[in-house]
Amino acid sequence: MHRLHREVSALMRTVATDIMMPRFRNLTADQVSEKTPGDPVTIVDRESEALLTDALARLLPGTKVVGEEAVSLDASVLDGIRDGAVWIIDPLDGTKNFAEGKHPFAIMIALVVDGEREAGWILDPVTNRMCHAARGQGAFVDDVRVHTQPTTDGLPVAALALHFLDEPRRLDLARRSEGRLDLVAIPRCAGEQYPRLVLGQNDIALFEWTWPWDHAPGGLFLEEAGGRIARPDGTPYRIGVDGTGAIAAASPALWDRAAEIMFG
Repeated sequence: MHRLHREVSALMRTVATDIMMPRFRNLTADQVSEKTPGDPVTIVDRESEALLTDALARLLPGTKVVGEEAVSLDASVLDGIRDGAVWIIDPLDGTKNFAEGKHPFAIMIALVVDGEREAGWILDPVTNRMCHAARGQGAFVDDVRVHTQPTTDGLPVAALALHFLDEPRRLDLARRSEGRLDLVAIPRCAGEQYPRLVLGQNDIALFEWTWPWDHAPGGLFLEEAGGRIARPDGTPYRIGVDGTGAIAAASPALWDRAAEIMFG
């Protein structure tokens, strides 16, 4: 796993240096389009995924590769995601931020074997921070082992993706949270949200969409650091198993508290 970590990390940094950062705040209009209304895709998403797909398939011959952009063109790419060894790629997490010339954004990769998350990587191309986790081996930031650091003063700090919800649910969650959670803005980037949960900036996050490329790397990183991710009803988050929504928290106790506040 150490050799694999070095090679995947080097590959991600190559993508950041050669493809991503030269175009940050330098995109032309014809390099940005929409997959669906409000869901942008850029030339960086496509070129990054193409390079990563080819390189990862060669790194571990016989593995399947599931990339966000490939799935957007052909949903059948998701078929068999729980069978054998599978690389899961988010070539540019936080595309909307990137397209608007804003930070944060990230490159995310996970290795899944028979549905189990075995390893995950999250690179912040701006700061060069690498978050990495391996199942049963811990979570690391720039190769230094880390453990979750829940905030200590006042109410739990919660980043809730309320804008994905319909108005009745938004109002209900806002009402339930009042005086019980300190609501803060989401970063619009799962590759930033998970490090915030581990590094003591946020205690709780609520996600509506739980695509594997958004949550396989970060969920493993959080769990290996001592946190928890699960569906709002407590069902474990599993790759390739249908479900809506997830609560992520810096500790199991904070997860329980969040679930009781928001859904109890």
